[in-house]
Amino acid sequence: MKQATNQVKVPVFAEAVAYVLRESFDGSPPGEGSVYLDPGVGFFDTLGGVDATTASRLHHGSTITAHTAHAKFYLDRLCEFMEGRTEKVDWEDSWLIETVNEEEWAALQTTLRTSYEDTMRCFARIDDWTDDRVGMAIGMVAHTAYHLGAIRQMTKAGDTAKEANG
Repeated sequence: MKQATNQVKVPVFAEAVAYVLRESFDGSPPGEGSVYLDPGVGFFDTLGGVDATTASRLHHGSTITAHTAHAKFYLDRLCEFMEGRTEKVDWEDSWLIETVNEEEWAALQTTLRTSYEDTMRCFARIDDWTDDRVGMAIGMVAHTAYHLGAIRQMTKAGDTAKEANG
C-alpha cells in the first residue's frame, strides 16, 4: 500500500473538530450553512425549549435528561483521557440521572455548557495530537452528534404527542 504524502495539518484538524463541536452545541450561526441538515440547531437551543417534565419523559427506554447527562459525562471523561487519565471509567454511571425537576434541569444544562466549554479549552491546550487523541476527538464529535440527534427525535416525538392531544 502506498504511503500518503499529504497530511492534515494539526491546526486545520483541531479547528475542524472544534467547529463541528461548536455547531453541535451552539448551532450554526444565523444565515450560514450547517454541518447538520437543520441549520441553527444545537444542544443548547434544543434543550432550552424543553421543560423538566418533558426532559424526564421516557422515550423507548430513555429520557432527554439521561442523554444529556450521558453526553456531559462523556465529554468530561474523554477530556480527562486526552490529558492523561488512565483509570477505568464506569460508563454506567453516566446513565444514572433520568428524571429532574425544573431546578435540576436548569443545573444540568448549565453543567453541560461548562463541560462543553472545558472541552474546547482542552482541545486548545493540546500540542501533540497523537493517534489516540485524534481518535478521541473524532469520537467526541460522533458521540455528541448521536446524542443530539436522539434528543432532537425525542423532542419531535413530544411535539407530535402534544399535537395529537391538544
